[in-house]
Amino acid sequence: MSEIAALFDYVQNRVRYVRDINGVETLQTPEQTLEQGSGDCDDKAVLLASLLESIGHPTRFVALGFDGPYDYSHVIVDTRIGGNKWLPLDATEDKPMGWRPPGITAILPWYN
Repeated sequence: MSEIAALFDYVQNRVRYVRDINGVETLQTPEQTLEQGSGDCDDKAVLLASLLESIGHPTRFVALGFDGPYDYSHVIVDTRIGGNKWLPLDATEDKPMGWRPPGITAILPWYN
């Protein structure tokens, strides 16, 4: 858990959250996010998942929606801990590991 916590803390607090260009969805590589020191939710999720996977922690991306059953607008990472339990990691908010945003109307996990 300490490895997960250290990587989560790094991405949450050392990579600044910035929105995509208005009306344009972009996706950065982990290297680009580290070089720029910033990214949006999917960029932070890709970086965090890459760091976790590189040291043996299984991950999955989870798309979240807040405006109906198929309107996905946010991405977080889950990492598997102890058997088949998944721990949510939202590095865009100043919230602890295990937190998920309120008001979710759609969840779509995507396994690597």
